[in-house]
This record gives sequence, structure tokens and C-alpha cells, in this order.
Amino acid sequence: MSDYQKFIPFIKELALKSSDVILPYFANHDIVVEQKSDETPVTVADRKAEAVMRELIGQKYPDHGIIGEEYGNENLAAEYVWILDPIDGTKSFASACPLFGTLIALRRNGEPVLGAVHMPALGKLLIGDGDTTTLNDEPVQVRQTNTLADATLLTTDILFVEKYRNYAGFDRLIRQVKLFRTWGDCYAYFLLATGWADIAIDPIMEVWDVQALIPVIRGAGGKISAWDGSDPVQANAIIAATPALHTSIVEILNLKTTFK
Repeated sequence: MSDYQKFIPFIKELALKSSDVILPYFANHDIVVEQKSDETPVTVADRKAEAVMRELIGQKYPDHGIIGEEYGNENLAAEYVWILDPIDGTKSFASACPLFGTLIALRRNGEPVLGAVHMPALGKLLIGDGDTTTLNDEPVQVRQTNTLADATLLTTDILFVEKYRNYAGFDRLIRQVKLFRTWGDCYAYFLLATGWADIAIDPIMEVWDVQALIPVIRGAGGKISAWDGSDPVQANAIIAATPALHTSIVEILNLKTTFK
């Protein structure tokens, strides 16, 4: 058991209180989707959910820092910093697709030590500390898939691969796996950690997209890295997979030659 278990009841509170804000807006035809300056979508549910979590953190841990997608950074020099993505998958959320989630991470001295992936519409909460990961308090593990021919690969948007990474490597990879689908955003990593998929990748991400996934995937026995195989903590693109597949996936995705 890690030293960070004491924070788990609070992570659960953040997840549940934020979902209380989010769910009344889900599958609501009156929801308004705005475009932020970086051309990503945002709704009132995103903003209200993050505001609720920030308020709770300020009350419980006033000396902790916060990084949030909607309201920026506070006290980044603190030993403990919370990283919040109130709705990961706003496009899904605004389209009445239940595959969106809330990402909550706790970082200590720059390293993510706890992560949560909450799927409000599904009633599922993953929490990982790098050693163990639980789904609604029950331990979960990645499945032990050993060959790409047996693997399920998930990503959010193939157009992002073409825009930001080497598409030839990605094309080579999807031709080798058993199943490729765009069940993306945090749901892809949820499926990986719970043993329903084998590879989850995203070619462009922000800090609030990444941090919670690291202790969750590691706690479930998976491997997670930057696109080039390096430390994921500072990464803006992620490869997560079952251990036996990870190295070969990194090699294939970083291949420079065109697939034949």
C-alpha cells in the first residue's frame, strides 16, 4: 500500500461532486458548446465541474497547488499539486455519447502519485497509485496479450495522428492488430486498465490529459510512455499498452519508412 492512500477518499469526493454537476447537462439538447482560443470545445458543465473541484481542494488542502484545464494554475511550487480535467471528451459529452470522463491526478514534487478516471455516465471510477488500480474498489489488471495479431488498439482521432505524428508508422501498426477502434479520450485508457483493450495511444495531449493516466495504467500492470518511449510525465503524446507489446509499438510508431 502506498503512502498516498490517505488521499483516496478525497479523490472519490472530487469525482462524485463533479459528476453531480456534469450529469444534469449530459444528453441535454440545450447544452451550448463554445470554442476556446485553442479551438477545443468547452461547455458550462466543464467550467462548473472544475470550479467545484477547485473549491473543495481549497477547503481541504489550502496549501496544495492546482492545474486545471479551464481555470489555469495556482501555487505550482507546492509539494502537492492537483491536475484536473473536468470533462475529458467534451465532444462526446456534447454529442450524448457516454464515453467521456473526469481526470483527476495528484502530483508530488512533479511526479504523479495518484490518478482517477471517472466515467460519470457509466458509474465507473478507476483509481491508481502506480502499484495497484481499482475499479469501483475492486482490483483490475491489464490483460496479458503477447502478440499484435491478438491486440485491440484504441485512439481518439486518426486525423490527429496524421497531423501531429508519423502516419506511416501508425498505418503499419493498425494493419497488424486484431481490432482498431476510435473509442478514445480517457475511455481508451479505461478499457486498457480494465483488461478490455491492449493499446491506447494519442498523438497530441495536454498535461491534464496525461497525468492521471500514469498511475492508473502502471497500477494495472501496464506500460505507459511518451510517443518516443521516454518518460510520460512531461509528454504531449502517449503510448500505453500491455507490457509485452509496448516496446514493439514504440518502434513501429516511430518508424520513418512508408508502409509497404
